[in-house]
Amino acid sequence: MIKRGLLLFAGLCLLISIPLAACQTGANPADNSKKSIVVTYSILGSIVKDLAGESVNVTVLMPNGADLHAWEPSAKDIETVNKADLIVQNGLALESGIQKTINQAGQRGVKIFSASDYVSIRQIEEKEGTSTGDHHLEAETEDEHHGLHDHEAAIGDEHSHHHEAGASDPHLWTDPVAMKNVVIALAKALKEDMGINVDVRSTDLQSRLDSLNKEIIDVVSALPSADRKLVTGHESMGYFAQRYGFQMIGAIIPSITSQAEVSAADLAELKELIQDNQVKAIFTEHGTSPAVARAIGDETGIKVIELNTHTLPEDGSYFTFERNLAKVIADGLK
Repeated sequence: MIKRGLLLFAGLCLLISIPLAACQTGANPADNSKKSIVVTYSILGSIVKDLAGESVNVTVLMPNGADLHAWEPSAKDIETVNKADLIVQNGLALESGIQKTINQAGQRGVKIFSASDYVSIRQIEEKEGTSTGDHHLEAETEDEHHGLHDHEAAIGDEHSHHHEAGASDPHLWTDPVAMKNVVIALAKALKEDMGINVDVRSTDLQSRLDSLNKEIIDVVSALPSADRKLVTGHESMGYFAQRYGFQMIGAIIPSITSQAEVSAADLAELKELIQDNQVKAIFTEHGTSPAVARAIGDETGIKVIELNTHTLPEDGSYFTFERNLAKVIADGLK
């Protein structure tokens, strides 16, 4: 008798088009009450997710591994930004492809949190005439094994060789102490602006970042200070270098963005700096030409090692990202 009643009830649901969820005993309706946070890129998004937990819906705009300096939003991405309760960005022109959209959302009342507002910003020198347009440094030949001078001829020497100060470095995520400051500020913003209390999660996350910092200190302490010299794809490791006592010797692209162009004179100077400072490795990264890095390595006789400076590992954890960064650098400079 009970089975007949259940079958009759199910049949009535179908006949009058009642949604199946309403016909199921104990079904929970979808929870649309959560606030929404949109984070611009994955590494910052990992920290925001750790802090917010399940209290909000967190959406990361840029795909993990995308070139942060070059990525541009789709129409759907723009809609997501406009519907957010809070946008968390790095700032300092890192997200230039979506900055106009973020600014427009802010004008319409969407709250914007810029991580760089809560960090001591590193200023670097950039070379006059260095373009930050939509140009990657790429080899102009199919033969990737020729020498540095061939690459220099292909790239050209149209840029001047002088420096100007004042470029703000946006790559603050390589320093876990800087990220701790971001966590403190964001936890306060969530409470004051959105009524979301994440104090317990914030305290735990700060403690974990302190432990991570100590862990990295232990990893790099095995390196003599004379060996703590970095040559990278572009100016992406300055905060890490400041925190852990490394000297930034130079970069293949001497700019804070991988989108900048570089001259033959820049590459010749880098080669000289590597030799004069007895640098042990070049750390190439996303957005720089592996062929050019290999050519410099061949001519200077040093290793070329890939370094993930903008991409989360498979587990999506900022902590794994930082541990990997420290280990690759420490192992590469031994």
